[in-house]
Amino acid sequence: MAKAVFYHAGCPVCADAEQGMLGYLDQSKADTEIVHLGTEPNRIQEAEKAGVKSVPALVLDGNVYHINYGASLEDVKNG
Repeated sequence: MAKAVFYHAGCPVCADAEQGMLGYLDQSKADTEIVHLGTEPNRIQEAEKAGVKSVPALVLDGNVYHINYGASLEDVKNG
């Protein structure tokens, strides 16, 4: 089964992307996790290591897909 992690920061762009993108993932083929970096800042380093540069972003089996542009990870770190 594929592993999908959707990283976001809770902004309107992120919320819209979450509603739009995740609805298209076949839950029978992908184990999906949603990570709100605003409420889980301890996961920012994990997102960086995965290759995420901005949010919203979807990491699917190690491949990063940056969706639209809500905020850079630097902006998220600095609150």
